[in-house]
Amino acid sequence: MKITHIDIFKLNIPLKAPIAISLGTIENARNLLVRIHADGLVGWGEGSPFWMIVGETQETGFAAARDFGKLLIGQNALDIEGNLNRLDTYLPNNPTVKSAFDMALFDLAAQAARMPLYAFLGGERFTLVTDETIYLNSPERMADDAVRIREKGGLAIKVKLGTNQRDDIRRVEVIREAVGDGIPIRTDANQGWNYVTAVNVLRTIQDWNIEYCEQPVKHWAIADLKRLRTKTTVPIMADESLFNHRDALRLAQEEAVDYFNIKLSKSGGIFNAQKINAIAEAAGIPCMIGCMSESRLAITAKAHFASARRNVSFYDLDAPFEHAEDPVLGGVTYRGYEIELPTGPGIGATIDETFLDGLERVEIR
Repeated sequence: MKITHIDIFKLNIPLKAPIAISLGTIENARNLLVRIHADGLVGWGEGSPFWMIVGETQETGFAAARDFGKLLIGQNALDIEGNLNRLDTYLPNNPTVKSAFDMALFDLAAQAARMPLYAFLGGERFTLVTDETIYLNSPERMADDAVRIREKGGLAIKVKLGTNQRDDIRRVEVIREAVGDGIPIRTDANQGWNYVTAVNVLRTIQDWNIEYCEQPVKHWAIADLKRLRTKTTVPIMADESLFNHRDALRLAQEEAVDYFNIKLSKSGGIFNAQKINAIAEAAGIPCMIGCMSESRLAITAKAHFASARRNVSFYDLDAPFEHAEDPVLGGVTYRGYEIELPTGPGIGATIDETFLDGLERVEIR
């Protein structure tokens, strides 16, 4: 199954409002789209280079993708591992742009097998339930957002924190008062605290039905992650500390966290995400499938992966809620917070050709 040509696009999607976390603010989703052609089939992949986490931008990813495309022309599209090894050998790191190629290759392979991606990965189709994220703002504004989520039927609220001890405690306190005790709160500091602040915040909020805290300290502070597990009853989840299977092995060996957050744009795609989940499963560590700012195309691929891996226990697939436009045809369907997968072969999602006409692109042959 020979790869004949590859199209690379700068996929720009406006947001309804700026998204603020402790690491910075983004105004628009500036993603990358890869379309691989092989033997009459077309595979689609998307990466979201959240620069403050992965160290990539749309521009650097676009440049790397052009070189990657040249490496894959003429190769067997079904040799997913071999093709990804070619990319790794040529240019280390750059997981987001690699995840777009990985996704497109899996889309092609599942189509060639005439199977939905979840089945190709060895799983079954079932309904996932996502949380919704509240981004950094005043405590009162965040509480209003929490009430809106509860009234829409949300079963879990993810709250961005990571500024300072007083304000972050107040944010959680006001949200809990606004929505009552029943709905769990998932907190995410995005590395914003030092160890002492993390201890103080988590000890204060630990009795307020906090499901976990995601990445409370710097990504390199593995010892602090481990110490936090003994200082609070709030489970600790690794995000920025976990890029690949080597990180997963270290975190498991150190018994540093309770949960893993797998993101395809951070792991390099589905192939490596499977390795991370396998290590987590062997170590008894449940996983979450998370997102950056991807469209429903990549979200659909993530949902396929989660549906195929029962160790994935949490779903944070709400990025499209923030998008002002949806250029995706097919793909997952949101019914409130429930996510239903398509049943056709491959990922089952494409991008509207009219939308593509307005994007900057390059074709590799």
